[in-house]
Amino acid sequence: MAATGEEAAAMDSICKAPAPPTDLNLTAQPEPEPESEPRKDAATSDATETPKVKRPSNNNEGGVETAEEATEPAEPDINELCRDMFDKMAVFLQGELTATCEDYKLLENMNKLTSLKYMEMKDISINISRNLQDLNQKYAGLQPYLDQINQIEEQVTALEQAAYKLDTYSKKLEAKFKKLEKR
Repeated sequence: MAATGEEAAAMDSICKAPAPPTDLNLTAQPEPEPESEPRKDAATSDATETPKVKRPSNNNEGGVETAEEATEPAEPDINELCRDMFDKMAVFLQGELTATCEDYKLLENMNKLTSLKYMEMKDISINISRNLQDLNQKYAGLQPYLDQINQIEEQVTALEQAAYKLDTYSKKLEAKFKKLEKR
């Protein structure tokens, strides 16, 4: 996740921090200035003149170490730390982006598989629909025969009723005949 807003401003302020002064002299004896240059105020020299960086020397006068040697490496260290921080941030962001890309690839694969499943389900539903239409057509083709079967069933039922009535009538007739025969 990239730094935004206050975080970015804080990182910029860390990287753009002013360099510590390198012209400090904490020795007990002041250094003599060349007589050819007139002495300037500290305020005018900072604004108009760029400070000259003194390089450390191996010559220790009286065994006293100056502040120049202790504070001079501070600026390269800050730059190095900033570079290191940005390198690590780049690695972190690269890892985050890679993870996000992998998530999107996984999601894309899942979507493809889901799409294939839906296509299979669509094919199955089309086949079911086609089979249902075939069954409906066959049923429509059989409908006249089914109607005939229903008519025959009604006729058989009517014939059965007529047979029962005939049987009942023949029993009554037989009873009358036996009655007449006895006389």
